[in-house]
Amino acid sequence: MLPRPFAAFLDASPCILGEGAVIERLRRHPELTLDPALVNAAFVYQAAPRAALATIYRQYLEIGQSFGLPLLLSTSTWRASRERCAAAGYAGVDVNADNVRFLEELRTGCGGYALQVAICGLMSCRGDAYAPGAALSVAAARRFHAWQAGKLAAAGVDCLLAATLPALSEATGLALALAETGTPYLVSFVVRPQGTLLDGTPLHEAIAAIDAAATPRPLAYLINCTHASFARAALTRAAAAVPGVRQRLIGLFANTAALSPEELDDSAALVEEDPEHFGQAVAVLHAELGLKILGGCCGTDDRHIRALAARLSAGAPVPLC
Repeated sequence: MLPRPFAAFLDASPCILGEGAVIERLRRHPELTLDPALVNAAFVYQAAPRAALATIYRQYLEIGQSFGLPLLLSTSTWRASRERCAAAGYAGVDVNADNVRFLEELRTGCGGYALQVAICGLMSCRGDAYAPGAALSVAAARRFHAWQAGKLAAAGVDCLLAATLPALSEATGLALALAETGTPYLVSFVVRPQGTLLDGTPLHEAIAAIDAAATPRPLAYLINCTHASFARAALTRAAAAVPGVRQRLIGLFANTAALSPEELDDSAALVEEDPEHFGQAVAVLHAELGLKILGGCCGTDDRHIRALAARLSAGAPVPLC
């Protein structure tokens, strides 16, 4: 674990580099196949998949270290719920803890830089992250996600991260489950440029509702699996409605494609973006909107994160026209 509480790490860091895509890079690997239930969570148990996973994480570690930026890494447990572990034949295996240990080994291998690397235990909604209509109710989500939240917290992660959340109901239940662990946590939404979650809830209302429901409340909120231009528009709208939103929403893991979730689902090919343009478009949100955790999601790789790190380490970038 970090030598200080994650909240102190967050407060002391003006800017934190986030990892880039992991799952989508593995999906495009010619010799690997993602598990239909666990996706990449069981890769730590197989030599070739484990090596591929380690290569991706080491690239992000090397980039953060090279540019002198604190780094946030997420465990490969996005789909490691109790239900999915059982479906994949891992009911008696602590998949979540083993993924935490895997990242801890990689972090330890970075020497002194390890003190600047935070590991968050990654979770998400039960079903399709682009289908808000399938979201669990608050009570059902609290029950469903409590098991995995407890496993990740017991494994000693620095924080918990519930990400790629399309609907307020399940996001609230997840927050309640995370809060019960006593481990600091972050909540991250998929948003539309109109300033709403995919279920239509205004972003500022979603933040206020979860803050009121969960004790302790999330340390902060993020946006992920969303293009930088969409996130920028959404956060600008939310901040116009409630100025305090900018103090609560502090990060973005951006897609390379300026497409809606529906368009992404229908896209047969990866939509890429020039790494330099990506780096500029994401880094500018640190200067303009005060976002401090910035990384990549679908479509990104080490080139995009390197370009972003270069912008962030150079100081405030010139705003886009």
